Amino acid sequence: MNYSQFGSKLAHDSGILRLMDDLGRPLPPGVTPRPLGGGNPARIPSVEAVYRRQMEHLLADGDRFENAICRYDAPQGRISFISALAHFFNEQYGWTITEENIAITNGSQSAFFFLFNLFSGLTPKRKTILFPLVPEYVGYADQGIEADTFVTLPASISLEGDHSFKYHIDIPLITRYLQDHPEVGAMCVSRPTNPTGNVLTDTEIEALHELSRTYGIPLMIDNAYGMPFPNIIFPERMEGSPVPVWKEGIILSMSLSKIGLPTLRTGIIIADSHTIKAVSAINSVVSLSSGSLGQVLAEDLIRSGEIKQMADTLVSPYYRNKSAHALSSLNIQMKDIPWRCHRCEGAIFLWLYLPQLSITSHQLYALLKSQGVVVVPGEYFFFGRESGDPEETAWKAHPHRFTCLRLNYSGNSEDVDEGIRIIAETARLYQK
Repeated sequence: MNYSQFGSKLAHDSGILRLMDDLGRPLPPGVTPRPLGGGNPARIPSVEAVYRRQMEHLLADGDRFENAICRYDAPQGRISFISALAHFFNEQYGWTITEENIAITNGSQSAFFFLFNLFSGLTPKRKTILFPLVPEYVGYADQGIEADTFVTLPASISLEGDHSFKYHIDIPLITRYLQDHPEVGAMCVSRPTNPTGNVLTDTEIEALHELSRTYGIPLMIDNAYGMPFPNIIFPERMEGSPVPVWKEGIILSMSLSKIGLPTLRTGIIIADSHTIKAVSAINSVVSLSSGSLGQVLAEDLIRSGEIKQMADTLVSPYYRNKSAHALSSLNIQMKDIPWRCHRCEGAIFLWLYLPQLSITSHQLYALLKSQGVVVVPGEYFFFGRESGDPEETAWKAHPHRFTCLRLNYSGNSEDVDEGIRIIAETARLYQK
């Protein structure tokens, strides 16, 4: 087939394609799966019981179910759901947003495809998207319609104790880059960060926001794991406040995926009214409208505040305990191998660094997969322009690029323990 440049770019092999394929495709017969790979949230029975109750209420309430599945919502989203969100955020955080500041998309993955290409490409001058910290989420890497859309600048690293470390944004580096590159059209960070569980400090967010205002570009913040829902964030392990930030110049993204509804694909964008109108217009072209069922199931939970209570009392403690268990397992199994793990401040992953690994993390991934342990190799989280500029290609020389694995710690504890045991056993064979 002779695909277009757009078709060839999106249809080729990619990190996110490999990740999702690993998530949904069964392993060969006879191989016991130990799924530590994809971003599927855990099944939490007490949370699922709430959604089952909501579905039963929906089915019992006249023709509400039929209306939910048979009628398109507006391209901006379900208006009653948007109204509930605006009231909820204003009550929780003292914001002053209205229905004009919120749009709903088919998941935040779709939202970022819209946003990245809204602020990059020919505008009429060529514009890029800057990620102030790498490693970053693998799902961003191939979302630019045009080649070389994304610029990523490496994080600085601080070591903590014997087995921990933390990434920090290099604010002077970002400042110099913006001064020298007027083609940057927007900045983007995730908070908590996928893959590392890093929560950018209040100081880092404020500095990035000030830079975005100085250079007249939006700051996108992906809050898929943060407060108020799903609240997979651990304040006792982080610096500063976990409260989400929204103000002029910020585009905040959230979703219902990690609060237990990943397959209902419900993304939430909070932004200025012009951006919301643009996202809604793009959504009408690409999707007509967004799926309704997630919005319908969650609307009453948002109006009552029960969704926050679920996040605070059911979801957050569950993941806090799971992450502590997985870290304990690493300490037991990896004791005779050099290793470090990024400080787990949030999200559902551990970012394992093996400094003496003699093979690449992708090669280690293949060896582990043959034994049923599915992880995500670190290479996928390092991406950016392929220019000749040493500053722009510094991610290629990042010391963690070929020596890290992303582990999803949220599954069955026995599978996590056995998976970590196999990782340690295999990595032990490939030390420098």
